[in-house]
Amino acid sequence: MAVLQRALGYEFTDPGLLTMALTHRSAGHGNNERLEFLGDSIVNHIVAEALYKRFPESREGEMSRMRASLVKGDTLAELARELNLGDALVLGPGERKAGGYRRSSILADALEALAGAILLDAGYEKCRACVLAWFDDRLEQLLVGDAGDIAGKDAKTRLQEYLQGRGNPLPDYDLVAVSGDDHDQQFTVACRLSKPQLVAEGVGKSRRKAEQAAALDALQRVTTHGR
Repeated sequence: MAVLQRALGYEFTDPGLLTMALTHRSAGHGNNERLEFLGDSIVNHIVAEALYKRFPESREGEMSRMRASLVKGDTLAELARELNLGDALVLGPGERKAGGYRRSSILADALEALAGAILLDAGYEKCRACVLAWFDDRLEQLLVGDAGDIAGKDAKTRLQEYLQGRGNPLPDYDLVAVSGDDHDQQFTVACRLSKPQLVAEGVGKSRRKAEQAAALDALQRVTTHGR
């Protein structure tokens, strides 16, 4: 539970809410269905608010498609796996034996339940901060006009598809620097394109995040400036 709470970015005042959020209905009473109902609403609201502020020129339809790509079950399950949420789930014997801790629907529901539990434990602002941190990478990877076909794809994938569509070589990613203490490292990665010739850099708390940031910078430059 301590490891999970560090990953969530929140330590519960009421541990019972955390336990309830992680308890699947197969385990009996005191499960997370009611918290999931609450969390579904709050996650949708927080993501919608974030999109409204980030994309002031986007129309309602674009924002709706972007929100749908971010809060759909598959995306929530991916986030839950990144947080290693499955390791902490409380499942009934049958569901546990069937591998329920890997099931996307169960993981997605539990993540929503956790959002609902944080809301009850600490209020809206703390819940909002946690949810935005969970979605941070995916929000950063969205570009205005990307709603629709590619809203759910990360920046590295979009850059690769952009280059392939024009018959250009794929980019190379090089680790430029690692700074900071072991528990708070910062990675700098260079994304190098040979055609068009361009070097973009990205910074992140992990090499993966830095690569995504570099790819996003490169993609914005080639699409905005025709480079």
